[in-house]
Amino acid sequence: MIATYFDQFNIVSLVGPFTNSWMMMMGALIVILLFLIGKRVIPNVWQSIMELAYANIRGMVYDNLGKPGQKYFPFILSLFMFIVVLNGLGVFPYVFTPTVHIIITFGMSLSIIIGVTLLGFWGFGGNFLSILMPAGAPMVLAPFLIVVEAISYVSRAISLGVRLAANLIAGHLLFSIISGFAFSMLVGGLALLGLFPMLIMVFITLLEMAVAGIQAYVFCLLTTIYLGDTIALH
Repeated sequence: MIATYFDQFNIVSLVGPFTNSWMMMMGALIVILLFLIGKRVIPNVWQSIMELAYANIRGMVYDNLGKPGQKYFPFILSLFMFIVVLNGLGVFPYVFTPTVHIIITFGMSLSIIIGVTLLGFWGFGGNFLSILMPAGAPMVLAPFLIVVEAISYVSRAISLGVRLAANLIAGHLLFSIISGFAFSMLVGGLALLGLFPMLIMVFITLLEMAVAGIQAYVFCLLTTIYLGDTIALH
């Protein structure tokens, strides 16, 4: 029974080397492109959503990075749209969600941390390593603090990716368990009692839709904060 709950996370080959994960990521890119084309003077619902996302992400980047950090805005906006569309499509039945796989989310987070590190050395040279030593700390504690800060810096890649995948996995598993419970009650002739878990499923669906956007925003917010080390050393 437990194995069946995890079947929804299986990556399967569709045609040759192309998998359901690849298909969903390409589908997300197509959806984003459809959102971007066909602008109108009087915006429709989708254009209003895009403009709202644009304004919020631009404000987030400006609040955390200031005017010099606006060069990262296209990257942060693209990252947000890609993740939120993948998460949102995963709410629909029988749709595979690539962002529930830690290997995918960790790949994104590791790439971001590597990029931040390279940009930091590009901009500040060897002085970039000063982020491993908190300002004003006693020199006698320097070896210990450097080790702790280095571990903390490297763990950013793990926490950033695992946080996204873990929250989505938990929601999908909870929905699968409750839906299976509701189906068993309906088949077993307990239709009236089966209405209660079905109502819970409606609530969880709405919650999952909120989590899809919130987790994408949190991922991009943390990415923006990490990119702050390439603007000014702390």
